[in-house]
Amino acid sequence: MNEMKFVYGPVPSRRLGISLGISPIPKKTCNYSCIYCQLGRTDHMTNKRRMFYPVKEIVKEFEMTLKANIKFDAVTIVGEGEPTLYLGLGELIDEIKKRTDKPVAVITNGALFYDKKLRSELYCADIVLPTLDAYDADTFKRINRPHGSIDFKMVSSGLKLFSEEYQGQLWIELMLIDGINDDDSSLKKYSETLGELKYARLYINTPVRPPAEPYVKAVEREKMDHAVDVLGGISIDLLQSQGFHSEIENDYEAIISIIKRHPMNQFEIEGFLSSRDCKNIDAILCDLKKDSKVISLNYKGYDTYRLK
Repeated sequence: MNEMKFVYGPVPSRRLGISLGISPIPKKTCNYSCIYCQLGRTDHMTNKRRMFYPVKEIVKEFEMTLKANIKFDAVTIVGEGEPTLYLGLGELIDEIKKRTDKPVAVITNGALFYDKKLRSELYCADIVLPTLDAYDADTFKRINRPHGSIDFKMVSSGLKLFSEEYQGQLWIELMLIDGINDDDSSLKKYSETLGELKYARLYINTPVRPPAEPYVKAVEREKMDHAVDVLGGISIDLLQSQGFHSEIENDYEAIISIIKRHPMNQFEIEGFLSSRDCKNIDAILCDLKKDSKVISLNYKGYDTYRLK
């Protein structure tokens, strides 16, 4: 199968099993520029919803993928930025659900939940996974660095409204960053915020891939355990993820197609290549380091690769 423009994977998801991804927006198009983003800083900052691509083009790729009989557990609309900026999101969800009985999930920063039309579009999704990084205006600006037209009250009130209205599975993810929002005072404020929301699950995460800003560090295990005790969530790094997949025959091109959307560390690449019986793993890793299109970052003692 040739590389596709919108559909990718399946890739391992620690929350959703084997996830078939759909990206309905151009790369790094977002209304946030989060300090921990694994894709780097946002290139195209916007808060205007647009029909970036025709829904029928995305659906056509999805249909082609289904014909290949690839195993997956969920369809995840996630993009390489903020997928709710896609104006055709509601129609896209509907069309996907007509073609598969697998759950359809949307991973979002939740910034646009104040928009009534968007909220209604998301009602059709089986699972919605918004992030909750901030508990006040200061942490919002410090961590999420939002588009100038968005303020904290808009986002927090939108999330509360959506949590009350949505009938599907609402899984909230909270990102903890060392020295920024992991102290007891912050955890208390998060607890108060969560107390106003109706949700099915809370995942507590910390940066595991190279972040947009070098000062962003993962919290230590002890602090993560403490946060889990205080907030009652699930530590996401305790979840097991499964393997990557690509239909592209050439090993190197297969890796490029994956890291275009989902950064991979050296061990994930080695595991992926081993599963394909690749005999020249070291040579491929060496080529990745030399490739001008690829960024190689040493983070937490190992190399992580993503496409520029």
